[in-house]
Amino acid sequence: MDTIPQVARLHAFVKGRVQGVGFRFFTMQAAWTHEVSGWVRNRRNGEVEVIAEGQRAALDALLLDLQHGPSSASVSDVTVEWQPYQGEFTSFDPRETV
Repeated sequence: MDTIPQVARLHAFVKGRVQGVGFRFFTMQAAWTHEVSGWVRNRRNGEVEVIAEGQRAALDALLLDLQHGPSSASVSDVTVEWQPYQGEFTSFDPRETV
């Protein structure tokens, strides 16, 4: 019996020294590697915000990457909200700062 792959949506806020250190580019590379879609952007409060959709296992792997970040970053906390998959995205891209 085949199992239906579980898909989900990850909404994360990454705190710490995560701006000006290549974190968005790191996140885009990780998302492409894990084959998830969505976006990443800096927030004016110093956080990086990520929304990603795809297979739950791939999102779990992306979350592990977000918790570590690139070697130039220092992640202090990642706030995560799991949401229902919406099928909204076809790629993973940067967005403007908000």
